[in-house]
Amino acid sequence: GALPEVAPRLTVRSFGLTDRGRQRRLNEDQFVTASLMRALWVQQSSMPQPPVQYADDRGQVFIVADGMGGHRGGEQASALAVGAVEQFLLNALRWLIDLDGSAEGSVLREFKAAIESADACVYAAAAANSELAGMGSTLTMAFSSGSDLFVAHAGDSRCYLARHGKLQRLTHDDTLVNELVETGVLTPEEASRHQFRSVITNVVGSTQKGVRAEVHRMTVEAGDILLLCTDGVTGMVSDERIAAVLLNSVSPQTACEELIRLANDAGGNDNITAVVAQYA
Repeated sequence: GALPEVAPRLTVRSFGLTDRGRQRRLNEDQFVTASLMRALWVQQSSMPQPPVQYADDRGQVFIVADGMGGHRGGEQASALAVGAVEQFLLNALRWLIDLDGSAEGSVLREFKAAIESADACVYAAAAANSELAGMGSTLTMAFSSGSDLFVAHAGDSRCYLARHGKLQRLTHDDTLVNELVETGVLTPEEASRHQFRSVITNVVGSTQKGVRAEVHRMTVEAGDILLLCTDGVTGMVSDERIAAVLLNSVSPQTACEELIRLANDAGGNDNITAVVAQYA
């Protein structure tokens, strides 16, 4: 009989970079690029073999977070949010081991729960220290395993996918002006200049418990480029310029460096963070 067709394995190259920008005293952004793997740790063996053996790379994790809050609160909020998500993913490995179609719903549920656990963690830390009261963070994360891509999000950091020369935004900005654009009160042009454009309506932590986690599943293919970035990029660099950088860069590192250079050249009003992943 004919052998079953095996889908070609996608390879992923990624790079992340963060920069304080030109105006801010502190960098309150955080990012992570990581691989989740299955490992066999050999405790005893009657035959010579390596103490740790790894299965095929099971998944790639990308996270960006943009903190806010006085007295180093933003820096702490974004670090706590990212740390909480990392811990959650480590403890949720059981569903990453056998990711199949039937697991899709549970993966999306687990991702929602990861953002909710980050929210509870940041909120609790703020409640325990009056100097950190009200601190919060945006959180945008992507997990890819094979051709499956899961994105989870709260706030106004963004996730984009460049495919076949076109840039698609995968996340929705949780901002006051974006809600006004969606209800037709403001035009996108008016929103870009609005005095309240940085007011975020949904974050991890902040003054009230409870976050709305946006989650999506997509399929990635060879040639796709993924970008996660904070508003220090998108507030300074147009989607057209972002698309051009992603599509013309030779590597994820050069793409990140160019995005940060463009944001700084435009004024660098905020901390600037970009994570780029290329699929082949």
